[in-house]
Amino acid sequence: MSVLDQLAPTLAATVRVSVPLILAAFAGLVSERSGVVDIGLEGKMLAGAFAAATVAALTGNAWTGLGAAVVVALALGLLHGYACITQRGDQVVAGMAINILISGLTVTLGLAWFHQGGQTPPLQAAARFGALSLPGAAAIADVPVVGALYARVLSEHNVLVYAAFLLVPLASWLIYGTRFGLRLRAVGENPEAVDTAGISVAWLRYRAVMIAGALCGVAGAYIALAQSAGFIRDMTGGRGYLALAAMILGQWRPWPTLAACLLFALLDAIAIRLQGVAVPGIGAFPVQVMQGLPYVVTVVLLGGFLGRAIPPRASGLPYVKER
Repeated sequence: MSVLDQLAPTLAATVRVSVPLILAAFAGLVSERSGVVDIGLEGKMLAGAFAAATVAALTGNAWTGLGAAVVVALALGLLHGYACITQRGDQVVAGMAINILISGLTVTLGLAWFHQGGQTPPLQAAARFGALSLPGAAAIADVPVVGALYARVLSEHNVLVYAAFLLVPLASWLIYGTRFGLRLRAVGENPEAVDTAGISVAWLRYRAVMIAGALCGVAGAYIALAQSAGFIRDMTGGRGYLALAAMILGQWRPWPTLAACLLFALLDAIAIRLQGVAVPGIGAFPVQVMQGLPYVVTVVLLGGFLGRAIPPRASGLPYVKER
């Protein structure tokens, strides 16, 4: 067995684990590029996961669950926008309030509706997103290197995995190649200039938080309907905060953010593979070490190698229109 054959399961797991990080990180990227800090990524993902699992359990269809997740997370995005853009509230406090609210509300609703300790019923195969085989994967599976990469790493993922990776070039084009992207970057750097040009700062920022909410809904649906088979309490497990770390490590740029998400996912995939593995002189490998590494890596890289992370200049600052 070649080295690539041994690494293929870990690389495939890295691809799967990176998906919610990519979606949430790009949600935060779009929001912060407009000047709105979104600490509430975790809560929106959790709400999306609960909505997706609930609707999928009732309808038996994964796509209706995905739609419900997007609608619920989008509504939370609008709520966050109302608090931060219209009412000019503290953006960090508003985001944390969403996280705390959803953490308790999902369990309460789960107990009231399903009577299974805050969980949703286990989902059947039709209510989940199944794996897709890429064209020709089986035919070239035995080809050295290329076959292993294509058939065992790139193939056999569900549609949301491929959509998440297609999001990266799409987001890069949207931010750097369209008029909307130019205005989005401008409103995050100098909202006064955007307002002077006759463009609504509030409407631009509302569109950004709506996009962020929708992406968080897809991320939550992926966790509940692809990675898992239902909803359990706090199942997002801090991925929203990890996505923020990836976005900061990526300097608010699409491709470096993707690289940071893949790095964190690789560490997570390795931690999963090391569970129960005995290390000489230590015993069972402490998986918590690997789980904490992404945060340590972020601090070390930003503090020692990449320098200070510089967010958009107007990030976190409510805009008050001058009379």
